[in-house]
Amino acid sequence: MKIATSEQMRSIDKRAIEGLGIPGLTLMENAGKGVVSVLRAVAGDLRGKSFAAICGKGNNGGDGFVVARLLFERGAHVKAYLLGAKTETSPDASANLERYVSIGGPLAELTESNLFCELAPFLKKSHFVVDAIYGTGFKGAASGLAGRTIELVNTSGVPVLSTDVPSGLDCDTGAAAGPCIKARATATLALLKRGLVFFPGRDFTGDVYVVDIGIPAECVEQEKMELELLDSHLARDWFPRRRPDAHKGDCGKVAVVGGSVGLSGAIALCCNAALRSGAGLVTAAVPASLNDILEVKLTEAMTRPVPETPARTLSLAARDQILELVESYDVLAFGPGLSRNDESAELARQIVPSGARPTVLDADGLNAFAGHAKLLAKCGERLIITPHVVEMSRLTGEKPESILHDRVGAARAFAGKHGVVVLLKGAPTVIAGPDGMTYVNPTGNAGLACGGSGDVLTGIIAGLLGQGVPTARAAALGAYLHGLAAEVAAELTGEEGMIPGDLLERIPEAILRVKAGKQAGFVRMID
Repeated sequence: MKIATSEQMRSIDKRAIEGLGIPGLTLMENAGKGVVSVLRAVAGDLRGKSFAAICGKGNNGGDGFVVARLLFERGAHVKAYLLGAKTETSPDASANLERYVSIGGPLAELTESNLFCELAPFLKKSHFVVDAIYGTGFKGAASGLAGRTIELVNTSGVPVLSTDVPSGLDCDTGAAAGPCIKARATATLALLKRGLVFFPGRDFTGDVYVVDIGIPAECVEQEKMELELLDSHLARDWFPRRRPDAHKGDCGKVAVVGGSVGLSGAIALCCNAALRSGAGLVTAAVPASLNDILEVKLTEAMTRPVPETPARTLSLAARDQILELVESYDVLAFGPGLSRNDESAELARQIVPSGARPTVLDADGLNAFAGHAKLLAKCGERLIITPHVVEMSRLTGEKPESILHDRVGAARAFAGKHGVVVLLKGAPTVIAGPDGMTYVNPTGNAGLACGGSGDVLTGIIAGLLGQGVPTARAAALGAYLHGLAAEVAAELTGEEGMIPGDLLERIPEAILRVKAGKQAGFVRMID
């Protein structure tokens, strides 16, 4: 599911209207029908319910007038409110305003002086508000009549469905510099908008529904967009299929390297996640003194004791044994529980760039490359790194605030510079390949804010790599499954009580939902 900027959306609209001759009024009619379908999904039966349709003077307002007319025709109690005068509306908005009024639809022209006496009484008896004040072209801060209207709607407590974008929100950045509609749901038109996907925009959108308004696929394809939301269709298509006659060697052999005193749980979580996501064989290479502990913790995975430092971390003396293990396996997961011991860090810098297997680098394995990021370029696209913002800051030298401001740009820049796949954790997680193609993961919840969750993610990705999923897809699909497992777990435990072990138990259910093509995350499709 492609994610568009406002400029890309204008270009696509122009291509459809001017290039293919599709009338703007046709697209507006389709938009209105789609928004009404979303209203049915979130509000139930529309007949007899009251709706306030609050419309701006531009084309977003025109969409709102279509919605008002269709609600009126379906037996709902609706009143449309125009922020301004009829004579100030755009041509297409004016046409739909007149169609609405011509069938007897009630209309009020709002001004600074009549706003409260006109709108407030109707809001008190409304079941829903349709927000059609501003569209994708909005920038800056909502002020004046629009700002006061937004504040009145928000304080009314009436649930709101926003058309395309919550009014007051910058659809490119997700910023709300002034008053912004706090929507129960958002019906965005044709394509997802970037500001609806990232915070703080997500705080205003509610559930997001993508409405098909009839723009031909070729108009979108010609835009060559490189930002995409991983949806249920892609997840199902990418998930590996196991042959009926498969044996364990066919399903991927994963070597997991890490562990240290006090951090044995990290490598255990990673190994079990690899197995839960479909790996056929998993072996953990761990400091020798921890081997007995890991043999107890890991019933289904194998262990390999290797030389350790006096601090009971992996030693440089383990280098040859680990490389030998990796050579006989399909995938390397390096870093869970590694510790920040200097010798273990040097081992990471020697092992990861010299191997030839698809590799997931996580946790203190990543920290080992702070100040040595150039070494990662030796790995190329076979390497997936999975930093959170602070780890990314250590790798790049950039301030965390700068990375948070543009996580897509940060992930793309590092992936392009070093030729690796970057999975930048966060809400939402961003996955960038060296070719610039970038995916956004829609699944997950705040229950993932618990130590060990990242080790589960590393294991899932490694398990997918072992089954032959290409690196960028394995990273994106792994994030999707990881988040979906969290959603499944939250249904049973809630978010606060969730621990990484709960994720392990729910990976199979997440896989079943992916294979069934069930929608997940905060975005829904409406045809």
